[in-house]
Amino acid sequence: MKVLFLDAYNLIYRARSGYTKGDHAVIYNFFRGIRPLIEKFNPDKVYFVLEGNPKFRAKLSDGNYKANRKSAGDLFHRQKASIINMVSAMMPFCVVRHPELECDDTIATLVYKHHKEGDESTIISSDSDFIQLIGSMNVKLYNPVKKLFVEAPEYDYVTWKSLRGDATDNIPGIPGCGDKTATKLMMGKPELLKEYLNQKDRMKIFERNVHLIRLVDFSNDLSMLQYTRGQLDTDMLKETFTNLGFNSMIKEKTWNKYIKTFEGIKNE
Repeated sequence: MKVLFLDAYNLIYRARSGYTKGDHAVIYNFFRGIRPLIEKFNPDKVYFVLEGNPKFRAKLSDGNYKANRKSAGDLFHRQKASIINMVSAMMPFCVVRHPELECDDTIATLVYKHHKEGDESTIISSDSDFIQLIGSMNVKLYNPVKKLFVEAPEYDYVTWKSLRGDATDNIPGIPGCGDKTATKLMMGKPELLKEYLNQKDRMKIFERNVHLIRLVDFSNDLSMLQYTRGQLDTDMLKETFTNLGFNSMIKEKTWNKYIKTFEGIKNE
């Protein structure tokens, strides 16, 4: 079985680019952009994965984890909520969320699960944290911004990123250790990295970062996962597109092509 994992917030934030007029531009960009992705990968099953509240990461970082993120504004957040509601009610996707973990952790756990079942998984996201999943399992990472598959590095990605930090998530690295130094340490002899971390301050930062960056596998207990198993509702979807003024998407030829893309998806 071919399984597609959609990093929901990543794709919704990406939809801010493109058409920008009116109060529904993000919704329009999202639904117009999702069809070619589904067509490209032709999945049997699609997960639309939402964010939870990663309390343990906030505690580990004294509340600084992702504290550098600025609000995208009320209009965007209203559209984000509308997209999630529409996907849940009208699309044949499995909308899933863990209330206390991030989307990344949920995707990682479900990838592990499907890998054990012999399924082929593809993650759609520009989030580099998913790099730690590729290379050892039957999973691919596709960056929808660059429109290419991401290759696995020659070194352990979590160790490398824990050395140099992650500015996107407000995770400071070891002072003086940037990309070049981190890569040199990873590609050199093991003794080089061991010697570099043989300082209390460096090791403290490194160990904290490993816990912040490494994705959580909670496959031994899936009881907290919250599922909504949507079905393709073509009538409601077309009515909603009509009400929102998405006239180019509801023309007969375009519309028939649009809905046909989603008809083969199973949601069991």
